[in-house]
Amino acid sequence: MPDADVNKLKDVKELDGPLADRVYDAVKSAILRLDFLPGETIRKSSVCTHLGLSRSPVSDALSRLSGEGLVDIYPQSGSRVSRLSVAAIHEDSFLREALEVAAVRHATEHVTDAMLDALDRNIGVQLEMVEEMDDDTFIATDTAFHEIIMQSTNVSRLWPTVRAVSQNVDRARRLLLPEEGRLAETVAEHSEIVAAIRNRDVAAAEEAMRRHVRELPARLVPLAEAYPDLFSS
Repeated sequence: MPDADVNKLKDVKELDGPLADRVYDAVKSAILRLDFLPGETIRKSSVCTHLGLSRSPVSDALSRLSGEGLVDIYPQSGSRVSRLSVAAIHEDSFLREALEVAAVRHATEHVTDAMLDALDRNIGVQLEMVEEMDDDTFIATDTAFHEIIMQSTNVSRLWPTVRAVSQNVDRARRLLLPEEGRLAETVAEHSEIVAAIRNRDVAAAEEAMRRHVRELPARLVPLAEAYPDLFSS
């Protein structure tokens, strides 16, 4: 695999927070967006030169990302973006499903007009992004859709936990975006979830969320076969 293209990194000057966090956010964003592909080598010296930084904040960022399973560090030989693992994504999807289904059950049992308004507005933006074929904004809006449901539970650790177990799931999902009609299918799945919440039908909401979350695991094996260089053997 080639080296990761450091020109795709966000400018840390445009990000907020301490320098170490900004470097971490920039590299992590490149990995999650697949600007840095699984298996590519991250040249620390290239990152430092491109960002105009010393090695310390870059080393700290790579160490943190290694702890999250997004970077593999090889002493004396450098760092690589972690390849995707079918087994690991199945495990993460299992955990995500349990949390998402529990959250949508709570949301349906405690539905409010404010929640429904927020979900309806979100669906509207999703439809616009499908028309504009804006994958990046669609993904951000998709993430916000799930956050609305999660935050309705008032369980403060729930959303951060879901995001933590969704990182490799999200990387794999990006590989599906080029499939014709996939974005529209996702909006339809989200709309089905909202309809069940609106009708206060707990069983239907749980089943709609379960089908939605299981969509990626069902496609993992052919996805790995289509992109063998991006998946671990």
